[in-house]
Amino acid sequence: MSNLNKTASPLMVYLAFAIVYIVWGSTYFFIQKALVGFPPFILGAFRFSVAGILMLTWCKIKGEQIFNLKTMKIAAISGILMLGLGNGIVIWVEQFIPSGLVAIMVASAAIWFVVLDKSHWKENLSNKYIVSGLIIGFLGVVLLFGDQIVQAMDKPQSNQQIIGMVLLVFGPIAWAGGSLYSKYHPTTGSSVSVNTGWQMLMASIAFVPGGFLKSEFKLLDWGNISLDAWLSIIYLIIFGSIAAFSAYVWLLKVRPATQVSTYAYVNPVVAVLLSLTFTNEVIGITQVIGLVIILGSVLLINLPKYKSLG
Repeated sequence: MSNLNKTASPLMVYLAFAIVYIVWGSTYFFIQKALVGFPPFILGAFRFSVAGILMLTWCKIKGEQIFNLKTMKIAAISGILMLGLGNGIVIWVEQFIPSGLVAIMVASAAIWFVVLDKSHWKENLSNKYIVSGLIIGFLGVVLLFGDQIVQAMDKPQSNQQIIGMVLLVFGPIAWAGGSLYSKYHPTTGSSVSVNTGWQMLMASIAFVPGGFLKSEFKLLDWGNISLDAWLSIIYLIIFGSIAAFSAYVWLLKVRPATQVSTYAYVNPVVAVLLSLTFTNEVIGITQVIGLVIILGSVLLINLPKYKSLG
């Protein structure tokens, strides 16, 4: 465990987890609302470029050194993997795949964290709490969205939906890989805020070619975008990117990757609770069981930490 792990304030750790759990859980809802006005590649490019510029500007105002070649290189790799590929795939597929199905596929990221974290294979794979927690949590997510899966599978699948399903297999792998790269390649010459700012800015550039290939920049009428779509993208920039992504990158530095990865199971829970609060959706007994199983799995994954504190 690094010095940073030891000195990280428990209160700050809990607060960061709360932000990542709750805010990212709400982004499924707001991405779909933003897509009503913004095409997917412009949505990604605009969201992450504005968030990245705001973050780096704030760091500059505070007197931090923002131009560091090593930081920019590491941020480019991790940012493009996490936000450009991982989050970019989620944005694109939410145009035509139900958010519940997307949430299930994205939840597999928690498992990929263990599979790809080779340096911790012995520790993670020999821990019965972590392994059982990951498996049980994924089953809980499947139960939570079971009805949506059945409905989606009963309908004929379009080519776009089939391509989207395939991409959703690779998206969580890219996200977990980028997260682990960021964790194990610390930018000692720059703060977490500078690193996060560059990750978002580099990722935004990755969306631009897609925008041109799909003629999004030519076809979009900026004056015709609804207020609802604007408010949604502002929420995604301020809360989803600047607040939650910064908290996530910081958590990767101070906590084990398996603990941080529990966001992938909690986010769908938050998404369902928001849907129940703001729509006419009704929750069934299967979904209640799924919610309980997911929360139980998160406790299981974190049990080794609780036992070590006891």
